Amino acid sequence: MKQIMNLAKRTTLISPSPTLGITAKVNQLRAQGIEVIGFGAGEPDFDTSAHIKEEAINSLQAGFTKYTATSGIPELKAAIVAKFKRDNGLDFQPAEIIVSCGAKHSLYNAIMVLCEKGNEVILASPYWVSYLEMIKLSGARPVIIKTSEKNNFKITPEQLLSKVKDQTKLLILNSPSNPTGMMYTAQELEAFAKIAVDKNMLVISDEIYEKLVYADKKQVSIANFGLAIKERTIIINGVSKTYAMTGWRIGYAAARQDIVQAMANLQDHSTSNPVSFVQKAAVTAISGPQDEVEKMRLEFKKRRDYMVARVKAIKKMSCLAPEGAFYVFANIAKLLRKNINGLEIKDSQALAEFWLNEAKVAVVPGSGFGNDNYVRFSYATSFEKIKTGLDRIEAVINEYY
Repeated sequence: MKQIMNLAKRTTLISPSPTLGITAKVNQLRAQGIEVIGFGAGEPDFDTSAHIKEEAINSLQAGFTKYTATSGIPELKAAIVAKFKRDNGLDFQPAEIIVSCGAKHSLYNAIMVLCEKGNEVILASPYWVSYLEMIKLSGARPVIIKTSEKNNFKITPEQLLSKVKDQTKLLILNSPSNPTGMMYTAQELEAFAKIAVDKNMLVISDEIYEKLVYADKKQVSIANFGLAIKERTIIINGVSKTYAMTGWRIGYAAARQDIVQAMANLQDHSTSNPVSFVQKAAVTAISGPQDEVEKMRLEFKKRRDYMVARVKAIKKMSCLAPEGAFYVFANIAKLLRKNINGLEIKDSQALAEFWLNEAKVAVVPGSGFGNDNYVRFSYATSFEKIKTGLDRIEAVINEYY
């Protein structure tokens, strides 16, 4: 019998997504009839607005179901160009826009066409789980800058400058951040922009949570600080978070034309175009009424305020108030390194499993984001479930600590 060929080496470099792993465990328990409160979801619990769904249905019924240009239909590119001008004060041409099968796909395409063996990519920790895996898949070396609560989980210009070398190709910024919800100020971004231009670095600016910002803050793009940095920036965005369209899979990138063309060439030979009639719906989402976006943002703010207050009130837990997105990154360091009935709670993974078993509450371990002293709570779920889930966690902690 012939020996079965081994998998490609690159497949051994990547780790499973902890967020998707938690979701799978929750679904298994729910299939057994067990009620689980899930704080793992990275998607709004709101329905997609009716006018967006109607456009998808109308386009589908009209027969708009064939291939489109790989990089997106002209109407959608025009809508994205107008959005950048309207919302961000940035001028792009349609040839500088690519539409992909979700913002994650846009990120993957960008990293694959920019990075290779011998390059280094600078990434702040805590980081969104997929950044690290994409960097490794590209062959580049991730250079992690650890942040802390005292700096609001943000890197400083001094930290960035200390990590830049001749091999440095790319800096990845995510503001507002997943998992911390923290945002960079205009002053901080301007300082990063100067470093990137001086050191001839590229920057990926992941702005997928730009509309989910609280207090009086406004999301700012690093691309706003002059033509030199704009030409070195790849902006990633999409309709998933802003319009509650996670499953529709429409993301986009804006960048220099040569970078966009390279991404389109890669997409030519992988997925081809995003779903045709869904692109039509995305035009309506981006160009149409934005009332539902504001309603969702205000509801998220209420949930955020409640969750932050509750987490801070629970024994041995603490957190910062996130400035954007819909996550609370909770400090659980005082709950670790404890033996409970023979079970060693040695890290965030063990604590998450303990809570899932004892409280029937699912959170995402901080280890997947690069900091094992934390867990991520998503408040993209109903107010009632947030209260019930936190009640359960508090009861378990009071019983065992």
